[in-house]
Parts: sequence; structure tokens; C-alpha cells
Amino acid sequence: MRILLSPSETKSVGGSGEPLDLAALSLPELEGTRRAVADSLVSLCSGEAAAARDALGLSEKLGDEVTLNADLWTSPTASALSRYTGVLFDALDPASFTAATRSRAESRLWIGSALFGLLGATDPIPHYRLSAGTQLPGLGTLRSTWKPALTAATAGWGDDLVVDLRSGGYHQLGPVPGAITVDVVTDYPDGTRKVVSHFSKHHKGLLARTLATSRAEMGDVASLLRVARRAGHTLERTSETVLTMVTEP
Repeated sequence: MRILLSPSETKSVGGSGEPLDLAALSLPELEGTRRAVADSLVSLCSGEAAAARDALGLSEKLGDEVTLNADLWTSPTASALSRYTGVLFDALDPASFTAATRSRAESRLWIGSALFGLLGATDPIPHYRLSAGTQLPGLGTLRSTWKPALTAATAGWGDDLVVDLRSGGYHQLGPVPGAITVDVVTDYPDGTRKVVSHFSKHHKGLLARTLATSRAEMGDVASLLRVARRAGHTLERTSETVLTMVTEP
């Protein structure tokens, strides 16, 4: 089973690992694309700061993010699972994993990235700032840059149950054919259902925690639904590849 998560804009700073080594990351066939994106980002952020902030969509208050991007190749690293913070990762709460649940989670969790494409949970990465909608100098859109590479890299996943919890922008970087996607809606007393981004991230984090740490082996949607519903999640099967997670306001 593979569970794909969106990254977060907010990330921890620092780390105790050696500087970035692209060859040490999962899916080594992505190394060439990763290097091209990283080199373009470092080049952009090593130049005029205002231009870099504008390209990255950052306010002046976030100027330190430009400096950290410029230092990408020399900054210390930390595991992807500890690098990303924010609403989804707060709900996932990897700091509370036991040794057994951490082992299961690390074998199942993958994290999308505008810089690295897809990362395994234990992959060592530095702090960086880059969103899926950014266009870097010398490259096309990140979608056009990543999609061929990610499609090829995940082509062998066809026999695995893949649960794609990535948000739209990161899903579009490299959709995985046959993956199960999950829509999160809030069910209001008047009978309406709405998508609320903040709640969506939180509940996807909770669902990811349930699936990633379960002792059950889930090879199909039926077994996934059993595990999720047993844990108290309300999931409806919308189609062969889409589930709807219903939450309360």
C-alpha cells in the first residue's frame, strides 16, 4: 500500500543530516529532473532577492525563505516526515508514533513535492520553499516538467493499492493511474455539503494516520474501507477510484 500526501508550505528549519544528496532519495530515476529543478531554484534565489520573492509568490517578510533556497545544496537535512509541518502533518502526528507504527508508516507514506516530485517518508531533505504553481527560469511549468518523469517512475505501482491524498496542484504533477483519491466534504445541518480546505487537510491527515499505522494489510478498497470505518471515519464510495470522506462542521 502507498499513501501519497501533499507537502506543506511550512517546514522545520535545520536538521542533523548531511547536505542534500539526490542519489540517496527514493525513486532514483527522478534524479535528473530533481537536479534540473533544484539548480533552477538555487540560481533564482542566488540572484536579486525581490525578483526571487516575486517569482515564488513570497512577501518581503518571508525573505529568509529565499536565502534558504539559495543554500539548498549546503543546508543540513532531515527526514521528509519530520521536515514538513502544518495542518495535515499535525493531524498525522508522526512524533507520537511507536517504533512499530513508525515502521509501518514509513513503508507506506509518500510525500509529493514541487522540488523533488515524490519522496519516501525517510528521505533526507533540506528546508526549501517552492509550490506546485511556480514557474522557474529555464523550465516550463512544474506540471510539464514533472508529469513525464513521475508517470514513468510510478509505472510499476500498478499492482499496489495507491491512496492519493494529494491536493489538486500536486496531484496534477503526476497522477498515478488507478489510484484511489479522497474528497473531503463537511456535512452541514441544512443538508448541504461543502469543501473546506483547512478541514480537508486535517481530516486527510487523520485518515493517513489510520491507514499508515494499521496492522492490517490493505490490498483493495474493501479492506481500506473496513480499516477506516473501524477507526471512526465516514467514507462513501463515489466511484471505482473516488471515495468521499464526510465530516461534521
